[in-house]
Amino acid sequence: MPHTHATDELVVLLDEHATPIGEHPKATVHTDHTPYHLAFSSYLLDGHGRVLITRRALGKAAWPGVWTNSACGHPAPGENIAPAVRRRTAHELGADIGEPRVVLPKFSYRAVDASGIVEWEFCPVYVARLEASINPNPDEVCDWAWVEADKLVQAVRLMPEVFSPWMVEQLSDRRLVDAISES
Repeated sequence: MPHTHATDELVVLLDEHATPIGEHPKATVHTDHTPYHLAFSSYLLDGHGRVLITRRALGKAAWPGVWTNSACGHPAPGENIAPAVRRRTAHELGADIGEPRVVLPKFSYRAVDASGIVEWEFCPVYVARLEASINPNPDEVCDWAWVEADKLVQAVRLMPEVFSPWMVEQLSDRRLVDAISES
């Protein structure tokens, strides 16, 4: 798939049953009245019991500077999610990953950041093994850290305000905790 910019990328709009009902430009979809749409989250593992977390770039419109999972994104209309996870990881982190495995296939959330921007997404959660070193895109990521899975879960429980609301919700699900702890 050719590289596109946020100004020409489209996101898939969904009805209340997560059935596609249309498309909308990504550049204008996240507002104070964001429509329900398709996205994904991914957690990348290193094979030594650690998971990569990233800090969102300070220039991001929503949740700038917040610590979150490895990468997030939106599949293009007609694009399967696993290839979209690989594409987005390459864009955000400059790295290749192993085959993404869906862990939370029906995760959905709605959250509002301090500026009033709403995230309202049907957002399956994937886990994959990172197969190369990373070279983060500064427009997406301003910092990153490899952390032990159990320490990440504990930090999220003790200080949820430091992390993205979707990651806090995702890590409250035992299936994801088990999946990131298996590495």
